[in-house]
This record gives sequence, C-alpha cells and structure tokens, in this order.
Amino acid sequence: MREYLLTLCITAAVTYLLTGPVRKFAIVAGAMPEIRARDVHREPTPRLGGIAMFFGLCAGLLVADHLTNLSEVFEKSNEPRALLSGAALIWLIGVLDDKFEIDALIKLGGQMIAAGVMVVQGLTILWIPLPGVGTVALTQWQGTLLTVALVVITINAVNFVDGLDGLAAGMVCIAAAAFFMYAYRIWYSYGIEAAAPASLFAAILMGMCLGFLPHNMHPARIFMGDSGSMLIGLVLAAGAISVTGQVDPDVMKLFSGSERNAVHQMVPVYIPLLMPLTIIAIPAADLILAIVRRTWRGQSPFAADRGHLHHRLLEIGHSHSRAVLIMYFFSALIAFGALAYSVNAASMWIVLSVVFLSAIGLVLLLLPRFTPRAPRWAEGFVPPRYRRRKAATGTASGSETATAANEDADEDADEERVPVTAGASGVNGATALGSRSRTR
Repeated sequence: MREYLLTLCITAAVTYLLTGPVRKFAIVAGAMPEIRARDVHREPTPRLGGIAMFFGLCAGLLVADHLTNLSEVFEKSNEPRALLSGAALIWLIGVLDDKFEIDALIKLGGQMIAAGVMVVQGLTILWIPLPGVGTVALTQWQGTLLTVALVVITINAVNFVDGLDGLAAGMVCIAAAAFFMYAYRIWYSYGIEAAAPASLFAAILMGMCLGFLPHNMHPARIFMGDSGSMLIGLVLAAGAISVTGQVDPDVMKLFSGSERNAVHQMVPVYIPLLMPLTIIAIPAADLILAIVRRTWRGQSPFAADRGHLHHRLLEIGHSHSRAVLIMYFFSALIAFGALAYSVNAASMWIVLSVVFLSAIGLVLLLLPRFTPRAPRWAEGFVPPRYRRRKAATGTASGSETATAANEDADEDADEERVPVTAGASGVNGATALGSRSRTR
C-alpha cells in the first residue's frame, strides 16, 4: 500500500507542477477557442491540460517500475506497456484535436486503433463470468470487439461530462478510488496477482486527476481538452478490462460445488461485470440520453447540444459549484455503493444506506425549486436569497404599492432567468466525437 501511495503522490505532483507551464504553452500555441453561446465559462480558457496529465501517467509508471513490489507487475504482465502505448496514441490525437480540430470520424478511428494497440499487446478481455452460466471463454475476435467497444464507450462517456470546471476530473477520481479499493481487495485478500495491474492503473489515474483538479476547479485556469478527457477515459477502461477479463473468478473458490453454482453464488461478492459499469454509470447514462435525444430530433448522434445532465442542473437553478458537487455525490453513491455491496451483499444496512443517501441527493437536486421565504423578523439571520424582496421605488408608499413593486420585480427576474432549451446547439467542454469552432 505504501508503494501505491508513493506512486499516486508522484503522479499527482508531476501533473500539478507541469500544469502551470502547460497553460502558458497553450496560450502561446493559441489553443484557446473563442467563447461560444453554449459555453458556461465567460473568459477564453486554454486547453491542452492533457499534456500534464500524460506526463504524470509516464512518471507514475516509471516510479512503479523501480519499486520493490510493484516492479513485479511489469515483470509478470505486459499490461502496463500496453496501457502506455494506447495512452500515447490517444493523447497525441487529443493534442492535435485541441489545436487543429480533427474530424469526428478520424477521432473515432483513432480511439479504435488505440484500443487495438492495447489488445495486440495483451490487454484484452479473455472471459466473462455470467451468473447462472459460469465463466464464458471468448474467442480472439469476440474479446477484441468487446474490448474495443468498452474502450470507445468509456472514452466518450467520460468526455461527455467534461462540461463544467472540475467535473470530469473529479468524477473520474471518485470512480478510480472505488475501483482501486475493489481491485486491491481482490489482489491482497485473495492473492490473485492478475488484479495487480488494475490496482496500479487506478492509483495512477487518481494521481492524474488530483494533480490537475487544483487548476481546473471553478473558475478553471485551464481545461484538460480532448487530450486529457480521452486519456483518463482510456486509463479507466484499461483498469476495467484488466480486472474483468483477466481475473478468473473461479480462482477465488469461495464456494464449493460445480463451477456454474460457484460463479452464480459469488456474483454478489465479486461483481465482475457490474463494478466496471458502475464507475461510469452517470457518464454512460448521459451518453445514452444524448444519443436518444439527438436521434429523436433527427440530428446526428454526434451533434453537440446543451441538454446534458450538468446543463440541466444549471437550468434548474443550481450554481456552477453546486452542480459539480451534486454530480460528485451521485458518482460516489453509485461507485461506493456497488463496492460495499460486493463486500457484503447480505447486509440490509447497505441497501438502506444507499436508499437514504439517494433520498438526500434527490432533495438537494430539487432544492432550487423550493426556495422558502423567511418571516420578516428572521430576515437578519438568513442569507439574502431567503429574504423577501423590497419595493423597487423609494417614492411609493403603502402596502399595495410595495406589493405591486415586488410583483414587478419578480416578473423582471423571471424574464431575466430564461432557461436554456435542452435541444439548443452546442455543449461546453471537449466532445470526443463532436466538432468545435476554430480559434479565430
């Protein structure tokens, strides 16, 4: 664990220290797209933050290769090298897109090639444990197609939520933390060495996100761009592929009996399929909803719009920071809820806790819809937003005039707060398969 923490800290430190110089380089290179009507930020902000994150990834792998215990991961498995090869390719495509804007089909092809590079070097899904069926071995073509599909979906799911300052990096960091605990438990508790690469990938991914977040929190000084969002999406997918398709669930031997019964009974404990899906549950849901929404309107699935989940939170009335925190909350609830369920599926307290926290999240989500007004005698003890509006004119007198002025002020405020239609064109942040305006 100490070596994992050291790797995480080195990765975070390198990413943090390089982000400042990368920001200056992005400004000089002109990687600062103009402000679009669909953007949330109001000042031109440089991209290319993925450059610092990629060098943080390289530093983490380099340090881990020279540590006593983690060096065995590089000796017994080729997965770290496969990850570095795929990450370098997808990072290069992202850098070119941040600067020159690459066509959507070219980016899609680059994502598939990066996944294929990892498959060729051994990072692929070999089998899938299915409840009631057992461990299903996959052919080479089946494993390759499933691996490429998972990589492409994860990259674009992460990229779709990169719309608010600190949102994508924070959500991926939360998912990586839950995934690290899951993979480390399999490796340390059950002695399965095949789970070690996934633990290393999760630790490095946490370091990349933690090192970049201080520069990316609202108001962001730099965006990660496609070079960063596609990179962390690929690393997240690599960890899921490693622990799902490389670790044989029958090796754990938690139950006696046939292989089919063993796999069926230990699914709640191991959750080999659900855990990788829960870490991208919200980004994947946003991706599916966006495709359905655009297709229903007769648009291309890759056409950008302003109907993503984080945009709807802003439309409800949440501030920028609170919308990000709400997305963090639900990401942590899903990821760590699945983690707790995998440890002890028989505990009813886990289910009750998840239900209770979900209710709290729902109240927080709908809070702007219910803005109570404090009585006049208590207005001095509450924030201004809960105080009653005063008359707009000082010459008016009487309760009727004050009431009319308050109503006019409410109407003016309502006219100013015009919600943005969900189908409006554009989306803030980088879009892996979408197009952006060039910098003029």
